[in-house]
Amino acid sequence: MRITTKLPQYHENVHVELMKNEWVPLNEPQSLGRATLLSIPFMLINALIVFGIIHFFSPITLEELGLTSDSLSISIDFGAIFSLLALVIIHECLHLIFIPNFLRSEKTWMGLTLFGGFVATEEKIPKARYILITIAPFILISIMLPVLLGFLGLFTTVLKFMILINAIASSVDMLNLFLVMKQVPKQAILISNGQKTYWKALGND
Repeated sequence: MRITTKLPQYHENVHVELMKNEWVPLNEPQSLGRATLLSIPFMLINALIVFGIIHFFSPITLEELGLTSDSLSISIDFGAIFSLLALVIIHECLHLIFIPNFLRSEKTWMGLTLFGGFVATEEKIPKARYILITIAPFILISIMLPVLLGFLGLFTTVLKFMILINAIASSVDMLNLFLVMKQVPKQAILISNGQKTYWKALGND
């Protein structure tokens, strides 16, 4: 695994080689801006699902989130900044730990940019494992954690906020999940070339 501040780069020669070997490019947005725009419906769905889970155990009010009928109040301090940074790191680590042999992989990167954290790998990943890697932060932080906190009665305003933020931030992951589920056969493997993804059905490798 490598630590970096730059996203892995696309290489045309790798693309040509993959195409020769019958890899199929995934039809996906080729820029972060477009991916974010297309992920807005998933952002709303995630937020509604998680809001419902939290509210079931511990009623959550708009005032608790800094919203009132006539104003918006957001308090930012070093504690909040630290909590958000910790959330980003935990979110990305939950992607990372499900990548096979990530510690020894020379084709796996973890990093932080101005736009947030990221984990990327150019290892070949089976579809089922790829799905697990994609959804792990959302399921663990925004579904399982609030259920556990609810049963234990340990909810705080900060935890509610962080869980909701993670759900919203997972929207691009959910878009990626949707594209893979829709386009990639069940028995297939995936590989990345920079930010571009390819798949191949098992038996064609």
